[in-house]
Amino acid sequence: MPFTLQPDEGYGLDIESTEYLKDHFQSPDRWVLNFGPQHPATHTTLRLVLELDGERVARATPHIGYLHSGFEKLGEHHDYNQYVCTISRMDYASPICNDVAWHEACERLMGVTLTPRCKVIRTIMGELGRIQNHLLCVGAAGLDLGAFTSFLYGFNEREFIYDILEYVSGQRFHPDWTRVGGAWRDLPDDDVFVRMVREFIDVRMAKALRDVETLLNRNRIFTERLEGVGALPEADAIAWGATGPCARASGVRRDVRKDDPYLCFADNWDGQGASAVHFSVPVATTGDCLARYHVRLEEMKQSVTIIRQLIDRIPKGPIDAVGDNKVRLADKGDVYGSIEATIQQFELVMHNRGFETPVGEAYGAIEGPNGELGYLIVADGGRCPFRVRVRPPIFYNFQLFPRLIEGHQLADAVAVLGSLNIIAAELDR
Repeated sequence: MPFTLQPDEGYGLDIESTEYLKDHFQSPDRWVLNFGPQHPATHTTLRLVLELDGERVARATPHIGYLHSGFEKLGEHHDYNQYVCTISRMDYASPICNDVAWHEACERLMGVTLTPRCKVIRTIMGELGRIQNHLLCVGAAGLDLGAFTSFLYGFNEREFIYDILEYVSGQRFHPDWTRVGGAWRDLPDDDVFVRMVREFIDVRMAKALRDVETLLNRNRIFTERLEGVGALPEADAIAWGATGPCARASGVRRDVRKDDPYLCFADNWDGQGASAVHFSVPVATTGDCLARYHVRLEEMKQSVTIIRQLIDRIPKGPIDAVGDNKVRLADKGDVYGSIEATIQQFELVMHNRGFETPVGEAYGAIEGPNGELGYLIVADGGRCPFRVRVRPPIFYNFQLFPRLIEGHQLADAVAVLGSLNIIAAELDR
């Protein structure tokens, strides 16, 4: 195996200007190539300006994309529940992970304690989101190199995760499910949810991983396109702020679930002495594109292990923070039949008063599919945050591209880009 398992116990420039071209491209033997946004591997949202010396890349200048939506600025105009509809559009390959990360930061700011039921369901949903993201990354990495079948193997099973998200939240692509202190609604039926998740992890996911590994792991064309390409030493991964599979493929032993535990990854998550869920962290040493591929494959297997430990342990009781009416939205059914619930809804939503938040700041992060996904909230006591700052792992990983591609051939740009799993909406600034 090209990786080891960490024990469970712990562990843009205006490059079109004449001045730029004159200063940077003196050699008559070199020429400039715009790689994207029309290239299929850049998904119409990225642009890489490459300086080529024959077929080799002498220099690369990445542009952070064209989805300039002002995600961070919108955080100053949406309240702490509304903003979840914005951040789920960032890493849209696994939007449920964005939801969990945002409200993790909100609850740290407000000192809200989640119920055991909410922690378990959020943990399961977050790991489903990780699998959802990795299936797309692994499948698209094969697709970009010509292995179209691997893309179908991963994409087909992602559809069943969408079925689960739709059943839980009512929305298929952007669930926007979490709320401060809980969720917008509880599971419609525990038994149906358990049955759907079990079918996915025991039947569908097992088959998908088996098909992908059979097709790609010993495929000579695939492995030779990845092995030794885009190698990132451990010291450079740390210096450049890489996290997630990109860092762990280079030997960096860091995982937020281990180093700053949250939800069911922390001991005593149920308040009655329950131990944290057990899983191992895959760590490789070569740091190349092939290592990043294998780390993601193993992370999906570990996510299945986590879900399997929790799916039959979903506690009964409320999903929302008990007795915390200052932040918890009333159950929608109660709003229509109880004057107390109607007043609670009016105070938090209709009256524009919002939450009673402390004056201060808080940072909350989770281990997202691509690394540390965190939110810094600066609060002034108003209904909306005074400032929101996102720590998106993809933004940090994208800056590695020039470091990884220089000296390699032009065809390797596709392999390196696919191994970084760049989702352009998370690059928005």
